[in-house]
Amino acid sequence: MHPILFRIGPITIYTYGLWVAIGFFAALIFVMSEAKRENIPPQVVSDLAFYCVISGIIGARLLFVFYNTSYFLKHPLYTFALWKGGLVFIGGVVTGLIAGIIYVKRYHLSFWQLADLIAPGLALAQGFGRLGCFSAGCCYGRPTHVPWAVIFKDPNSLAPIGIPLHPTQLYHSLACFLIAIILIILKKRYFIKRLFDPEIPYGQIFGLYLLLHGCQRFIIEFFRGDLRPIVFDGLSITQLIALTAIIIGGVVFWKRR
Repeated sequence: MHPILFRIGPITIYTYGLWVAIGFFAALIFVMSEAKRENIPPQVVSDLAFYCVISGIIGARLLFVFYNTSYFLKHPLYTFALWKGGLVFIGGVVTGLIAGIIYVKRYHLSFWQLADLIAPGLALAQGFGRLGCFSAGCCYGRPTHVPWAVIFKDPNSLAPIGIPLHPTQLYHSLACFLIAIILIILKKRYFIKRLFDPEIPYGQIFGLYLLLHGCQRFIIEFFRGDLRPIVFDGLSITQLIALTAIIIGGVVFWKRR
């Protein structure tokens, strides 16, 4: 709950940016090691990761700006202040996925194999990224009196100060780490099976990622306290996107058996 890690003269290091960087490198190390084991050229993985990350950050930021349109109309330059926090991860998943599809089609790669390869790393990166949200105070929860409620006290925090809140950032983080563990275990299981039966199709890992991520996002959204545009029967835009991810993930998981 310390938005600013430290200052060196005019240079300010934000905790949010540090956690996002940790998440990116942790995911990249995992994906590169898995790619090596599956005999996928490292250059393919690094290029794909670059395009997906850049497009994912853009999409995540655009959705956050959309959620807070009135604020950014008054402070347009803050639209680019990513280091202070403010990314809607599900927006990043959508744009990152689009970039990935374009990349694999352009170079005639196996979409499902690369999707399975990246899915656990994506969940891992999100788990660390949510710790950045917690440090910055963005994506905060509703007021509550549960024993594990958190109170933000730093004046630089994006969350309301001095009010017990649901630690929704930690809910998201724990859920993403749990999803990463499930996917990693399942991926290793499929890797062993393919040693004996190379015809086993790819895609279930990615489908399960969409399904589980959509579920955790849809549920935890009910505990969020930051401004969420409501568009349909009490549901936010993010929840509608999450429901879409659940449906697509379920269909992919079933069809790619």
